[in-house]
Amino acid sequence: MAHSFDVIIIGAGAAGLMCAIEAGKRGRKVWLIDHSAKIAEKIRISGGGRCNFTNLHTQPQSYLSQNPHFCKSALRRYTPQDFIALVCRHGIAFHEKKLGQLFCNDSAKQIIAMLLAEAHEAGVKLETSVQVRAIEAVAGGYWLKTNQGKQTCASLVIATGGLSIPKIGATHFGYEVAKQFGLRVIQPRAALVPLIFDGALLARCQALSGLSVEADVRFGKQIFAEGLLFTHRGLSGPSILQISSYWEEGEPIVINLAPSTDVLAFLKVQKQHQPRLHINNVLAEILPRRLAQSICDERNDSGPLANLSDVRLAALASAVNDWHIKPVSTEGYRTAEVTRGGVDTRELSSQTMEASKQSGLFFIGEVVDVTGHLGGFNFQWAWSSGYVAGQYV
Repeated sequence: MAHSFDVIIIGAGAAGLMCAIEAGKRGRKVWLIDHSAKIAEKIRISGGGRCNFTNLHTQPQSYLSQNPHFCKSALRRYTPQDFIALVCRHGIAFHEKKLGQLFCNDSAKQIIAMLLAEAHEAGVKLETSVQVRAIEAVAGGYWLKTNQGKQTCASLVIATGGLSIPKIGATHFGYEVAKQFGLRVIQPRAALVPLIFDGALLARCQALSGLSVEADVRFGKQIFAEGLLFTHRGLSGPSILQISSYWEEGEPIVINLAPSTDVLAFLKVQKQHQPRLHINNVLAEILPRRLAQSICDERNDSGPLANLSDVRLAALASAVNDWHIKPVSTEGYRTAEVTRGGVDTRELSSQTMEASKQSGLFFIGEVVDVTGHLGGFNFQWAWSSGYVAGQYV
C-alpha cells in the first residue's frame, strides 16, 4: 500500500532541509529523501570545513540569472539576518572572514546538526539512500516509485542541486524532472571554477604554481578584485573563480596584476632616479620576485632601466596592468563550487517557487537558474528559496 505524504522533497541539502523545516512547521506531513547515504555533503565540505553559510552583503546584484529580478522576492523574505538569528539560537559561534562572509568558528557540521534538529522538531521524516525510479502526475498530486516502494504526495519539491562536485553525488536528476514536465532548462555549466590554459601560458603558470597575488580580473564589464593563484593547470583564487561564472569560452580575460600601481609611471620614475637598476629587480618591488622575473623573461626584457626605451617600458607595464589571456576551458564540474544555469526561472513563480504550468511541483536551490557570487551567496539562495517554497507546499 502506498504511503501518503503532504510533501515529498527530493534532495536533503541546504535548500531541501530548509524547505522541509518550514513545511513541517506548518503541520505538513513531510518526507525528505536523498539518494546518497550521507546528506548535506556540500555544507560539510564548504568553507574549508567551516561553512561560509551566508554573506552580510547579499543583494540581487550578487546573482546571475537570465532573469536577474527573479531572486529578489525570496531574498527579501528570508534574509541573511534571519539565518543568522537561527544560528545564534543554536549557540553556534561564527565570525566574518572578509567582505561580509560568515563562517562557523568550529565546524560546518554544526550547521548540519542545527538543520537536522530543526527538521526533527518539525516532524520531518528523513531517509537516505532512497532511489527515485519514476515520477508521475496524478489527480491531486504526484506518485513516486522508489526503492522504498510507491509513495504519493500533494506537493513535490525538487532540491537536487546542480552538477558541481560529482564525487559527492551531483546528478542531472533535477533537470530531467523539469524536462519530463515540459519545463525549459538553461544549459548548465560549471561556475566558480578554476580556469585552465595550454602551451606557453600553461608552462608559465606551472612554473609559478603556488604563487598568489591580489589582482583585478575583468571580463566584459564585470570585474573582481580579490586573490589570484597560479596552479599547475592554470589560474585559480577568488578573483578567477568569480570571473569564471561570467567568462565565455573562446574569449579573453584581462588581468591587472598590480591594481594599486600605475606600473608605467612607476618604471619611468625609477628609470629617471635609478637608471642602473635591473628591470627584474625594479619590477620585484611591486610584484613577487618569481612573477616579476617570469614577466621579464617572457618579454625578453633584461638589464638596466637605462637600456630600455619608454616604448618597451610601456609594453612591459601593459603586461602587468593589462594582461590579456585566453583560457582554454575550465576545470569543469569536478572542482566547480556551483552550477550556472538550470531550470528556467520563467517557468517558476518567484513568490512560491512553484512551476507555473505544473501545479504542486516546486524547484529550489542550485537546480534553478540562479547562481550566486563566491562568498556565501549560494547558501543564502538555498535558505531563501527553501524557506519560500516551504510556505506554500
